[in-house]
Amino acid sequence: MSFQAPKGVSEYVPPRSATLEAAREAFAGSARLACYGYLETAVFEDTALFVRGVGESSDVVRKEMYSFEDRGGRELTLRPEFTAGVVRSVLEHNLHKGALPVKVWTAGPAFRYERPQSGRYRQFYQFDLEAIGTEDPAVDAETIAVAWDAYAALGITRLTLLLNSLGDKVCRPVYREALQKFLRALDLDAETRERIELNPLRVLDDKRPQVRAQLANAPVMTDYLCEACAAHHEVVRGLLTGLGIPFTDAPRLVRGLDYYNRTTYEFDHALLGAQSGVGGGGRYDGLSEDIGGPPLPGIGFAVGLDRIVLAIESERGAAAAHPGTGCQVFGVPLGERTHRDVLTLVTALRRAGVRADMAFGTRALKGAMRAADHSGARYAALIGEAERSHGTVRMKDLENGEQRDVPASEATAWLIERLSS
Repeated sequence: MSFQAPKGVSEYVPPRSATLEAAREAFAGSARLACYGYLETAVFEDTALFVRGVGESSDVVRKEMYSFEDRGGRELTLRPEFTAGVVRSVLEHNLHKGALPVKVWTAGPAFRYERPQSGRYRQFYQFDLEAIGTEDPAVDAETIAVAWDAYAALGITRLTLLLNSLGDKVCRPVYREALQKFLRALDLDAETRERIELNPLRVLDDKRPQVRAQLANAPVMTDYLCEACAAHHEVVRGLLTGLGIPFTDAPRLVRGLDYYNRTTYEFDHALLGAQSGVGGGGRYDGLSEDIGGPPLPGIGFAVGLDRIVLAIESERGAAAAHPGTGCQVFGVPLGERTHRDVLTLVTALRRAGVRADMAFGTRALKGAMRAADHSGARYAALIGEAERSHGTVRMKDLENGEQRDVPASEATAWLIERLSS
């Protein structure tokens, strides 16, 4: 029998994997420009970290975690999200005792047991950014700007930023009570009624049409914000306007994890249908305390790289979104004795920053040139016995078919000059 990846695992192979890599690098590049440092965190953690940090009432904890007992009897869970692990790492390594805020980013796979569908997988890929240690609303706006600029760098235009505030421990209990009173009067199933008592805000995130129809007149958090939360929210709105980042007020927007408070936001893409969310985040000012740390406010976002790939493909079409391997020069050895010469040339090109590959094995000229065409390279560099004896390299422009012989000692410089023009 032949093995296949488990159901719900997202895998990327060339050329599509280049789009995933470009998406991750666009966000990493935007984060680096804002002086966020790279953090590599554990792929699995103590199960209690997510139960306490993400929240027992969340669907993630109740239904979706991949949890197991290891051989030492420890209860562990593959990370379903990044923030709780990032905060744990910051505390464990005492980063919060230095300059604040601690600004970090990370990326990699996460795991949730969900019903697989387009853009929603059991193993999926995220980019995560966190700023920990300040309540300054300017940091809220900064995280949004970092994400916005990354989307722009990827050429994603059909994007809407939804913005809300979920209040804090002063004003949210008042809203929670009003929302529970409203929801208890609705015709809802037993599981949803249980959620009303655990975390009624999660009901607002229900995607079922029959539930959403009943929520049309539900009270909204922005009508219950205390003076401090209302002021914080207005500052964030003003900062985004000043940065030229358009947003839509979304008073019923909630996030799928229980730790969010105050600023909450989501990026939606117009062409992705039901799975339109391509990223989002918000404040989690009590998370550090929830997992046993000191009071330490924080804000961050996570973006689904799988959905960003889908967004790029939906805007550009698959062919334009995956332009190939990005090879610039393809070396073609003609004869067994010329492999060393071609390998020497492509290695010199690589060391000079040129993406170069070559034909391996004993391919005939026709097969080797077909490989050169498939590589996406601009130039093919051919070396046969004649070129070897004359100390030259035959350069073929794969766009217009022009050829010329170049001294082998000048081949690297010649190609670099042509590729840079």
